[in-house]
Order: sequence, then structure tokens, then C-alpha cells
Amino acid sequence: MGNKNLRSAKRVKRDEFYTQLSDIERELKHYKSHFRNKVVYCNCDDPKVSNFFHYFSYNFEELGLKKLITTCYKNQNVDIFSLHKEPEKSAYLEYTGDKNDNRKPDPEEIEVKYLKGDGDFGSKECIEFLKEADIMVTNPPFSLFREYIAQLIKYDKKFLIIGNKNAITYKEVFSLLQENKVWLGINSPQIFDTPNGMTKKVQGLTRWFTNLSHSKRNEELILTKKYTSDEFPHYDNYDAIEVSKVKDIPKNWGGVYGCSYYVPR
Repeated sequence: MGNKNLRSAKRVKRDEFYTQLSDIERELKHYKSHFRNKVVYCNCDDPKVSNFFHYFSYNFEELGLKKLITTCYKNQNVDIFSLHKEPEKSAYLEYTGDKNDNRKPDPEEIEVKYLKGDGDFGSKECIEFLKEADIMVTNPPFSLFREYIAQLIKYDKKFLIIGNKNAITYKEVFSLLQENKVWLGINSPQIFDTPNGMTKKVQGLTRWFTNLSHSKRNEELILTKKYTSDEFPHYDNYDAIEVSKVKDIPKNWGGVYGCSYYVPR
């Protein structure tokens, strides 16, 4: 049991990457119409350092939100305003908007309560919040991405989340892409903050995953290349041609092709 707890602690530590506010603002500006009169739930967020909480609380009225809920795992510090003496406990926060017309979330306007459990997104308490929510927006633990997105699909929730780009190769996620239940967002977060105060550059290794419509998804892909057997060789073991880049997809090829880095949006 001791070894299991140690492994869990290491996993949590490795998964603590805090999304920068600039990346959130850059992506969320494309989805504002989806949030009016909606309950937003950020269920993997330490509110003291979560820029998701910051973004939604400070833009609550502009987005026309109904409610903002955040929960975080018990190992994270939930004492966001130094009002509580037991930061080892897991808590949930609810914010329903500005009450004193200063257009910002004040401590007295944010309801902070402790959870009975550990705040894990799969716990019964957090699932009840999930059922209440309309849209999930967060940066879930990369090591639990399969489980996280499966839960969102199970409860038929709208979402905008960050994951490792390699998640598109997971059989559980790839099937959702094929079925048009999930697609990629617009931008790619490049830098994350870490618990030790450092920043980590990920060099295009992360993507936004969503089932919210956005303008880029509906852009027409303009094709200019024409098929020639010399430029587009045929596979020996499959009835398809090789296309090295998305921009080189031949406009006059009606059959199957394999693209080295083609991810449908």
C-alpha cells in the first residue's frame, strides 16, 4: 500500500502543469458564444494558482455565466484567500457573479466548502458537480487523460480541455475523432508553469481537445496539388498513396491516402 501511495504521489506531481492565462485567453476567445447562461466546472484546478478559475471569475459577466464551480485534489493547496487553516483538505468553490458592482470576484463573493472525499474527478461528490455542469474546461492530468475524457463522453458533457497531442493515437480517443465526437481546438499551449515556480516549454506537445464548434473547424481546406505517380507513391501493402504533408493532398485523387501528420479538426 505504501508503494502504491508513493507511485500515486509521483504521478500527481508529474501531472501538475499549470496553464498560463495567455493561452487560456487565446483559445477561449473563439468559444464565447457557447457559455451564456451555462454552468462551467473546472474539476482539476487548484483555485489559488488556476488561471482557468481566474479567467472565468473575472470574465463571468462578459460571458454571461450562470455559475462557476472548481474542485481540486486534496494534495493541492485550496486555501486561496488564506481564510482557512486546513489546506490539506479538498474543497470546492462556487461563484455566481459580482455582488458589489466592482466587476471582480471578491473573497466574500466566493463560496468555499470542504469536500468529504479527496476531490478526485472520479469521486461521487465530483461526479454530482459534473452532472450539474454544462461545460467542462480544465487541464486534466495527462496520465489520466483516457479516463477523464471517457467520463465526459459517458455523461454527455461539452468540454474544452488540454491533453498531450499523442492522445490522438490512443484507441479510445482516436475512435471519438473518427465518430466526430471530439476534435482539436485552435491553438497549442507552449509553456506551462510548475509547482516549483519554474516554467516548462513543451514545444507543441499539447493540444486543446473539444466538442464545441469553432470557426477554424469549418474552414475549407484549399488543395492545390495534382496527383502524379512519381510524387505520390503507392503503398506496397495497402491500396493507398503516401502524402507527406496536409497541404500536399492532391485535389484530383479520389482514393485513400496516408498522411504522415494529418489530424482532422
